[in-house]
Amino acid sequence: MSGLFQNRYVRAILLSGLFLQIGIWVRNIAILLYVMERTEGDALAISMISVAEYAPIFLFSFLAGTFVDRWRPKRTMVWSDLISAVSVVAVLLTFVYGTWKAVFFVTLISSILSQFSHPSGMKLFKLHVPAEQLQAGMSLYQTLFAIFMVLGPILGTFVFQTFGMEAAMVITAAAFLLSALVLFFLPPDRVEASSAEPSALWSEMVSGIRYVKQNRVLSLLGLCFMAAGLSIGLVQPLGIFLVTERLGLPKESLQWLITLQGVGMIAGGALTMTLAKTIAPQKLLSAGLLGNAIALAVCGVSTQLWLTLAAQLLSGLLLPCIQIGINTMLLKHTESSFIGRVNGILIPMYTGSMVVTMSVAGMLKEQFSLVSIYMLSSLLFVVGTLFILPLYRMQEGKSVEKREQVG
Repeated sequence: MSGLFQNRYVRAILLSGLFLQIGIWVRNIAILLYVMERTEGDALAISMISVAEYAPIFLFSFLAGTFVDRWRPKRTMVWSDLISAVSVVAVLLTFVYGTWKAVFFVTLISSILSQFSHPSGMKLFKLHVPAEQLQAGMSLYQTLFAIFMVLGPILGTFVFQTFGMEAAMVITAAAFLLSALVLFFLPPDRVEASSAEPSALWSEMVSGIRYVKQNRVLSLLGLCFMAAGLSIGLVQPLGIFLVTERLGLPKESLQWLITLQGVGMIAGGALTMTLAKTIAPQKLLSAGLLGNAIALAVCGVSTQLWLTLAAQLLSGLLLPCIQIGINTMLLKHTESSFIGRVNGILIPMYTGSMVVTMSVAGMLKEQFSLVSIYMLSSLLFVVGTLFILPLYRMQEGKSVEKREQVG
């Protein structure tokens, strides 16, 4: 692990991620609370925040990934953070004129830019982190996200309620600028020599789709992504009913289930970090999928608080296994020149599947019992595991190897 921290790219990406998480959570919570105040809790206005956050994943992810494969990763990340900071400052100026609705613009622009920034960070990992350290690096990165799943809402709420919306936007802009500054001091991107003429954008997009279809690992990961997305989307809007119907508790008790799952994610990320060198990523992914299948089934049938809490903790502990396993396999089995496009194909498959089942979860709840819906969600995780089983016979990192890594 000490060798991992000696890698300046790992240190820079983690520190940049820390600043980005501060900015993102302060921004998201402040905008949510601000819109609720200005609209007196209007459901349409609040739902538009989610639209601004998720729509760019469908509309721009693949296109952005194609450009990421063309552009230099460090430069792309720095410019993305700078433009995000400028957009926040621009919205801050609109407060002077009273046009508060521009807050939706902040979320939209930042979400669009993240479609460029995130795969660029993955590309830096691919190019500058040795293959044997990729899984440990991904574990550190996911643990950072898990920590902010717990602390982010607390931080965002504190900033908004203590200092107000303007201060929250200033902190957000400063966090994005600090992230850009950290990345700026990395060495310049390697310029890959190529005698070939640049191909057309459409041709590169088609080659990205063909690359995923011809790569068995990525094709199976895509199917696994879809199954996991369908499963999570099915139960995510229904967590409140576990509390009120199955446990007979006030709706406010939901926060304890979410908090315990977040604590489990932090512990799970740390545990995965220590086991990164001993467990193959496909086994890690399978353990996460099966563990969450069990946790969902237990949550669905349980009427005892202690049992539901135990299942939530198990789910939290094993969620990092899914995220780290998928990201590690994606990096190990994708050439650096295709990482943007592969990310742009797989991520919308997951998010799209999740949004589909989220949109029908309410209707299904009216027709079927909560237990049956949770059992269906559990079954979908099992289906996702079946897609990964053929990869157990695969040699570790066979398809793409160290020739791309430059130290």
